[in-house]
Amino acid sequence: MATVTLAERQATVQWNGSLREGSGTLDAGSGALHDLAVTWASRTEQSDGKTSPEELLASAHAACYAMALTNTLAQAGKPAEQVQVTATCTLARTDAGLKVATMILDVRGHVAGITAEQFAELAQKAEQGCPVSNALRNNVEISVNAQLV
Repeated sequence: MATVTLAERQATVQWNGSLREGSGTLDAGSGALHDLAVTWASRTEQSDGKTSPEELLASAHAACYAMALTNTLAQAGKPAEQVQVTATCTLARTDAGLKVATMILDVRGHVAGITAEQFAELAQKAEQGCPVSNALRNNVEISVNAQLV
Protein backbone atom coordinates (compact mmCIF):
# COMPACT_ATOMS: atom_id res chain seq x y z
CA MET A 1 0.00 0.00 0.00
CA ALA A 2 1.37 3.39 -0.98
CA THR A 3 1.70 6.14 1.59
CA VAL A 4 -0.62 9.07 0.98
CA THR A 5 0.20 12.32 2.79
CA LEU A 6 -2.97 13.69 4.38
CA ALA A 7 -1.51 16.75 6.07
CA GLU A 8 1.70 18.60 6.70
CA ARG A 9 2.04 21.09 9.55
CA GLN A 10 4.85 23.38 10.65
CA ALA A 11 6.04 25.17 13.73
CA THR A 12 8.98 27.54 13.99
CA VAL A 13 11.06 28.42 17.03
CA GLN A 14 13.47 31.30 17.17
CA TRP A 15 15.99 30.87 19.98
CA ASN A 16 18.24 33.64 21.27
CA GLY A 17 21.21 33.09 23.56
CA SER A 18 22.60 30.04 25.28
CA LEU A 19 20.63 27.03 26.47
CA ARG A 20 20.37 28.00 30.13
CA GLU A 21 20.17 31.79 29.86
CA GLY A 22 18.50 32.08 26.48
CA SER A 23 14.89 31.89 25.43
CA GLY A 24 12.79 31.21 22.41
CA THR A 25 9.42 31.89 20.88
CA LEU A 26 7.32 29.34 19.07
CA ASP A 27 4.89 30.05 16.25
CA ALA A 28 2.65 27.43 14.67
CA GLY A 29 2.13 27.69 10.94
CA SER A 30 -1.64 27.69 11.45
CA GLY A 31 -1.49 30.82 13.58
CA ALA A 32 -3.19 28.99 16.47
CA LEU A 33 -0.02 29.28 18.56
CA HIS A 34 1.81 32.57 18.35
CA ASP A 35 4.77 33.92 20.32
CA LEU A 36 4.71 31.11 22.88
CA ALA A 37 7.68 31.63 25.17
CA VAL A 38 9.97 28.70 25.89
CA THR A 39 13.04 28.50 28.12
CA TRP A 40 15.28 25.86 29.64
CA ALA A 41 13.88 26.73 33.08
CA SER A 42 10.31 26.22 31.84
CA ARG A 43 11.39 22.77 30.71
CA THR A 44 13.18 21.61 33.85
CA GLU A 45 12.04 23.80 36.75
CA GLN A 46 8.83 25.86 36.76
CA SER A 47 6.79 26.77 33.74
CA ASP A 48 6.29 30.39 34.89
CA GLY A 49 3.79 30.91 32.07
CA LYS A 50 6.15 29.51 29.46
CA THR A 51 5.85 26.23 27.57
CA SER A 52 8.24 23.34 26.91
CA PRO A 53 8.70 20.67 24.26
CA GLU A 54 7.26 18.13 26.69
CA GLU A 55 4.13 20.21 27.28
CA LEU A 56 3.66 20.61 23.54
CA LEU A 57 4.18 16.87 23.02
CA ALA A 58 1.65 16.12 25.78
CA SER A 59 -0.80 18.54 24.14
CA ALA A 60 -0.41 16.85 20.76
CA HIS A 61 -0.82 13.40 22.30
CA ALA A 62 -3.92 14.37 24.31
CA ALA A 63 -5.63 15.84 21.24
CA CYS A 64 -4.70 12.95 18.96
CA TYR A 65 -5.69 10.29 21.48
CA ALA A 66 -9.05 11.99 22.16
CA MET A 67 -9.80 11.78 18.43
CA ALA A 68 -8.65 8.15 18.24
CA LEU A 69 -10.73 7.19 21.27
CA THR A 70 -13.94 8.84 20.06
CA ASN A 71 -13.47 7.12 16.70
CA THR A 72 -12.81 3.74 18.33
CA LEU A 73 -15.90 4.10 20.53
CA ALA A 74 -18.08 5.07 17.55
CA GLN A 75 -16.81 2.11 15.52
CA ALA A 76 -17.78 -0.15 18.44
CA GLY A 77 -21.30 1.30 18.35
CA LYS A 78 -20.75 3.22 21.61
CA PRO A 79 -20.40 6.88 20.64
CA ALA A 80 -19.00 9.11 23.37
CA GLU A 81 -20.94 11.99 24.80
CA GLN A 82 -17.66 13.43 26.04
CA VAL A 83 -14.08 12.38 26.71
CA GLN A 84 -11.45 14.25 28.65
CA VAL A 85 -7.82 13.31 28.14
CA THR A 86 -4.93 14.54 30.26
CA ALA A 87 -1.51 13.57 28.92
CA THR A 88 1.47 13.76 31.25
CA CYS A 89 4.88 13.70 29.57
CA THR A 90 7.99 12.99 31.66
CA LEU A 91 11.47 14.24 30.82
CA ALA A 92 14.16 12.12 32.47
CA ARG A 93 17.92 12.18 32.70
CA THR A 94 19.40 8.83 31.72
CA ASP A 95 22.94 7.57 31.26
CA ALA A 96 22.52 8.40 27.56
CA GLY A 97 21.29 11.96 28.29
CA LEU A 98 17.88 13.59 28.43
CA LYS A 99 14.95 11.52 27.20
CA VAL A 100 11.20 11.77 26.99
CA ALA A 101 10.64 8.70 29.12
CA THR A 102 6.93 8.29 29.76
CA MET A 103 3.55 9.47 28.58
CA ILE A 104 0.56 8.80 30.79
CA LEU A 105 -2.90 9.21 29.27
CA ASP A 106 -5.59 9.72 31.90
CA VAL A 107 -8.97 9.54 30.21
CA ARG A 108 -12.45 10.09 31.59
CA GLY A 109 -15.39 9.30 29.41
CA HIS A 110 -19.14 9.82 29.36
CA VAL A 111 -20.38 6.95 27.20
CA ALA A 112 -23.90 5.55 27.42
CA GLY A 113 -24.52 1.81 27.36
CA ILE A 114 -20.99 0.65 28.11
CA THR A 115 -19.37 -1.03 31.11
CA ALA A 116 -16.19 0.24 32.76
CA GLU A 117 -14.40 -2.88 31.49
CA GLN A 118 -15.53 -2.29 27.89
CA PHE A 119 -14.48 1.35 28.13
CA ALA A 120 -11.04 0.39 29.44
CA GLU A 121 -10.62 -2.19 26.65
CA LEU A 122 -11.62 0.30 23.94
CA ALA A 123 -9.35 2.93 25.51
CA GLN A 124 -6.39 0.55 25.15
CA LYS A 125 -7.40 -0.26 21.57
CA ALA A 126 -7.58 3.46 20.74
CA GLU A 127 -4.05 3.98 22.04
CA GLN A 128 -2.82 1.39 19.53
CA GLY A 129 -4.42 3.33 16.68
CA CYS A 130 -3.39 6.83 17.79
CA PRO A 131 -0.87 8.32 15.32
CA VAL A 132 1.05 10.18 18.05
CA SER A 133 1.20 7.02 20.18
CA ASN A 134 2.50 5.17 17.15
CA ALA A 135 5.18 7.82 16.59
CA LEU A 136 6.34 7.42 20.21
CA ARG A 137 5.93 3.65 20.49
CA ASN A 138 9.06 1.60 21.25
CA ASN A 139 10.82 4.75 22.47
CA VAL A 140 8.51 6.15 25.16
CA GLU A 141 6.62 4.11 27.75
CA ILE A 142 2.91 4.85 27.19
CA SER A 143 0.19 3.97 29.68
CA VAL A 144 -3.55 4.54 29.64
CA ASN A 145 -5.72 4.99 32.71
CA ALA A 146 -9.39 4.89 31.70
CA GLN A 147 -12.30 5.89 33.92
CA LEU A 148 -15.92 5.77 32.89
CA VAL A 149 -17.95 8.53 34.54
